Amino acid sequence: MVESYLPILVFILIAVGLGVALPALGFILGPTRPDDEKLSAYECGFEAFEDSRMKFDVRYYLVAILFIIFDLEIAFLFPWAIVLDKVGLFGFAAMALFVGILLVGFLYEWKKGALEWE
Repeated sequence: MVESYLPILVFILIAVGLGVALPALGFILGPTRPDDEKLSAYECGFEAFEDSRMKFDVRYYLVAILFIIFDLEIAFLFPWAIVLDKVGLFGFAAMALFVGILLVGFLYEWKKGALEWE
């Protein structure tokens, strides 16, 4: 029984070994010439101008919710469409409820102005 899992164990050991060895080799063999310019903090190519612990605007979270809404909808609609003839009216009603809940989230996003870019 253990012999059948030996190839998997060897694969895991090789993967872990490479995952540790390659970054370690890069760290050891890579050139390190730090100077003040390289060690300075930057934000998108220029100096940071605010504290990193500032509060984010709620629109960032609204955009994330919007992505989840559309991502989930697409991810669940494809398998449902494939088996629609097998699930019948109950499956159709369940998916209609699911899409309705996503529609409520989408309308909330629309009302909050997450779709308006400045």
